Amino acid sequence: MSGLHVPVGSPDGSRTAHAENLLAPNPSPMTLDGTNTWLVGGQDVIVVDPGPDDEGHLRRVADHLNGRRVVQILLTHGHHDHSGGARRFAELVGAPVRALDPKHRLGDEGLGEGDVVSADGAEIHVYGTPGHSFDSLCFWLPQDRAMLTGDTILGRGTTVIAPDGDLADYLRSLDRLRATAESLAAEALLPGHGPVLADPIGVLDGYVAHRRERLDQIRAALAQGARTPREVVEIVYAEVDRILWPAAEMSVRAQLDYLERS
Repeated sequence: MSGLHVPVGSPDGSRTAHAENLLAPNPSPMTLDGTNTWLVGGQDVIVVDPGPDDEGHLRRVADHLNGRRVVQILLTHGHHDHSGGARRFAELVGAPVRALDPKHRLGDEGLGEGDVVSADGAEIHVYGTPGHSFDSLCFWLPQDRAMLTGDTILGRGTTVIAPDGDLADYLRSLDRLRATAESLAAEALLPGHGPVLADPIGVLDGYVAHRRERLDQIRAALAQGARTPREVVEIVYAEVDRILWPAAEMSVRAQLDYLERS
């Protein structure tokens, strides 16, 4: 589960020096072009987000290794379009699955804030970034000055706050990512859906501004008499394709909850 945008184009094969994307065949208004499965490393590989339980995609990723060894499988979060194929992929390549949420792990090790995972000259530093979901993580690749962002930041559009997420957490995570990107001189964001983003600071500033603007729009809708999430959607998202209104309503519920607690 990700955000509100219609898929355009394909980022399959996009890469940095140590990370390569293979695109899962699950495009939709919610997943953009599909889920990005990232391969990080060299002869030893860390696979981030195997994607949905799609046998063709999982075998394609395994075949693409061409003799390289998967040492670990990491999940940015547990939504099915990122994690659904993890157990099957682990069977194919013989590697453990690490995640923040214990129910998605396969093996003895979890994954959380401050962990460092290494493979053949590449490192992944784990940052806790809850908000889109309670278990969202981002992964910093210092050798590429790139951050794997899962659904916290998308290649296009904006992120939905899922029922297992929280807007207050998400805003704090955006502020943290903005400060981290600046302090680490980040050069790229590698999202869970959509293309690589080459202006991390600009993208994060835009995300923060968008969230603040949406909250102002919802306050205005409430002032106009909207009382239910659906009524807010009808005002604030009036020009958005109605196929996306259920997802918009999900985010509106999170925003109304945030405003009620603020």
